[in-house]
Amino acid sequence: MPAEKGVRPLFAIVDVEVTERSGWTAVDLARAFLDGGARFLQLRAKRLAGGAFLEAALAIVELARPFDAIVIVNDRADIARLAGAAGVHVGQDDLSPRAVRKVIGDDAVVGLSTHTVEQLERALEEPVTYVAVGPVFGTATKSTGYDAIGLERVADAARRATAHGLPLVAIGGITLDKADSVIAAGAASVAVIGDLLATGNPAERTRNFLSRIGKH
Repeated sequence: MPAEKGVRPLFAIVDVEVTERSGWTAVDLARAFLDGGARFLQLRAKRLAGGAFLEAALAIVELARPFDAIVIVNDRADIARLAGAAGVHVGQDDLSPRAVRKVIGDDAVVGLSTHTVEQLERALEEPVTYVAVGPVFGTATKSTGYDAIGLERVADAARRATAHGLPLVAIGGITLDKADSVIAAGAASVAVIGDLLATGNPAERTRNFLSRIGKH
C-alpha cells in the first residue's frame, strides 16, 4: 500500500492497558515495534489521563521520527495535534472524521472503525484516509460489542473501500497464523494488539508478522 495513503501492511497498536498488563511501558513497546520494523503505529489509551497520554504520545512520535514511521493517536485529536502525530483513529462514538480534521487539518491521516455494512457505507462518504473493519475474529483484547465478521465480510468491505479509492484496515483477533489470510482477503493492513505480545518478544514478533504479510 502506498505510503501516501498513510497505511502500511502491519498496524502495530500500543494499547496502554494491555501493554502494562504485559509488563511493558507504552514507550518501550513502541520502541520494540519500531526495532522490529513496524512503521505504522497507533497509541491507544482509553483510561489514561490527558497529561500522561500526551507525554506518551510525544515520546513515541519522537522515537518514530528517525524511522519515518507513522504514529496515529486513538480518539484524541487534541493529543495528536499537540504531539505532532500523523493522525487520529476514531470509532463510531467518537468525534466524526470531519470534526477531527478541523482540529488536525486536511493533510492528516484519519481512520474510522466500522462494524456493519451500514457503518462502512457511511464511513466511505467521510473525509477519511482509510476505513477499518472488525472484529475479524473473536478477540478478548478490544471489546466492540459486535460479533466476528469473518474473512468473507473483509473481502466485501475491501471491494467497497477500493471502489472509493480507500485502503481497508482489518482488526480483531488477528494472529500471526491468520494475518496472511486477512491480507489475501483484500485488507491493505492488519491491526494487531495482543498477538504482538504473545511471545514476550514484540520486536521479533513484529518481524515475523512483516515477513508473513510482506513489508512495504
